[in-house]
Formats: sequence, structure tokens, C-alpha cells
Amino acid sequence: MDYGFAFRPGELDRAAQLRPADAARGDARARALVFWRGKILADETGRPVPVALDHPAFVDAREAPLFVGLTPDGPRFAVDLPLWSPPEDATTIGQFIDQSQQVHPGFPEAKFVEIRGLMPRLARLDGECIATGRALIGWHAAHRFCANCGAPSAVESAGWVRKCPQCGTQHFPRTDPVVIMAITRGDRLLLGRSPAWPERMYSLLAGFVEPGETIEAAVRRETLEESAIKVGPVQYIASQPWPFPMSLMFGCHGEALSEEITVDPMELSDARWVSRDEVLQILAGAHPQINQPRPGAIAGALIEAWVHGKLFDAGYWGN
Repeated sequence: MDYGFAFRPGELDRAAQLRPADAARGDARARALVFWRGKILADETGRPVPVALDHPAFVDAREAPLFVGLTPDGPRFAVDLPLWSPPEDATTIGQFIDQSQQVHPGFPEAKFVEIRGLMPRLARLDGECIATGRALIGWHAAHRFCANCGAPSAVESAGWVRKCPQCGTQHFPRTDPVVIMAITRGDRLLLGRSPAWPERMYSLLAGFVEPGETIEAAVRRETLEESAIKVGPVQYIASQPWPFPMSLMFGCHGEALSEEITVDPMELSDARWVSRDEVLQILAGAHPQINQPRPGAIAGALIEAWVHGKLFDAGYWGN
């Protein structure tokens, strides 16, 4: 994993020229990554398990595997198995921290595991394939019907288009832009926590970019809405694909113009300024009130870069 966070792109050949004719599906080396309720099929070491496209377990899929791209080992696809239900109680599935693992009868030596828990260990290519596949699957699951006329739509171009047979409208996968920002005031950093998060979990403030809005404006608006902190200059730092379900995180820095915090209780249960020494404690797991950042997410990478003076170092981020 590079630069402290997962899903960095660059090693997957997306081979868009193969999509219209679905040309990669006939390659004997083609394999699919298998997903279920957002989880990935992985072996005991946490590596994703590639499966042949004609595997009998795919009877539990609603649609054919979607083309992700080309790897040195051959084409990679992604398939979802929404028609399967595990025999055990699955009430924890989808919760913020889901440590449960499920075994599909078609894959007795592998398990479906939560992707967030794998992030720190993912090889760069595996992470890119997983992020692309999960985001594609999430988009298809939410766009099975034509937004123009309401008729069921059909998959085309190996999964990169849905077309309505009723009105002919084509629909293309979308990515939701999200800003996540290191807001600083002198030698202090702004952290907040969502009401739904586990105790002691804090992170950088974040929010969706609205229509007609720039990244910089979104940083200022979201920070003001959530904490009442006014932000001046904003600078883009780095980005991270975030397939939960299909976002792109724009990591930014913002310079605070005010320091008195008033939280929006609908958005945050708490927000606070932390000093550089406190951040070093947090990263070391020694802070009395705040846990270490989740490994693999760009939030932790931004926090660590700020405390070590690397936030504006383009070479550090590989930009």
C-alpha cells in the first residue's frame, strides 16, 4: 500500500476499448472477484479469490459478471451474489464495524469479509480491482430501472452502460464527489465524530459536493455547517476512490478563519481542536480520548502527513 491509504489507482488497465463488444469475457484467463452485500470473497490471508466466470455459485447472481479491466494474470470481472442468504444470523452485516464472516457453500475454503478490515493489507492492484468492482456493483444495484421512463434497464458494454429497452436511454456509472478536509488553525487540527461512530472514533470533517459547487466551496460550506468554523484558503492535496458505495474522496487542506466551535447535532456529536502533540499521541494509540485513525483511509493519511509536515509535499503523495 502506498502513501498510507488503500485503493490507489495506476496498475489496472481499464481497457475501455474492450467494453463495447465485451471482448474480454471469452479469454480463458478471465476471473471474477466475488461480492456479497458489499463484502469480498477472500482467502485466509485476506487476499481476494479470483473465480472462473462459469462457476456454478453464480446462479446466485442477478446479472453476469461486470468487466473491471486487465491485469497481468488476465481479465478481471466483478460479480455480486444478492440471491444467496447465509444460514446463520446476519444481523451485524452492514453495521459500522462488521467482523462477521460468511461461507458460501460454493466456496468452502474462502469467506466473505468486510473490505474495510482488509484495506491495510491489500496489494495495490488488488485494491484497485476491488474498489472498481464494488463501486460498479453498487451503481448497478441502485440503477436497475430507467430514470427516464421507469422500465427495467439492461446491462451493456460489459457492465459500463445500462440501456433502457423501452425508451433507448443510456445510463452510465456515476461517482459521488466527497470532500474530506484537514482544517487547521495555527498549530491545531479540527477533528469531529459522527453520532453513529464507535466511541473514541474521531476523524476529519467530510461531506458531499453539491450540484453547481466547486471542491473549495464544498470544503468551506461543509465545515461551516457542521462546526460553525469559517474557512479561508483551500488547497487540494490528494484523492482516494472510496467504494462505500461509489465515492471519490477529495482530500483538502483548509485554513480556519475562526476557532469557536458549534456543532450541528444532526451531523456531529462532537468536534474539537487538537494540538500537534495530541495528534502524535493519537497516531501512537496513546491519546486518552481518541483512537488511532482507521488504517487505509485517506483521513488517516492526511492527519499523519500534516503532523509530520508532509501535507503539501507533492512527492510524498505521488501527485
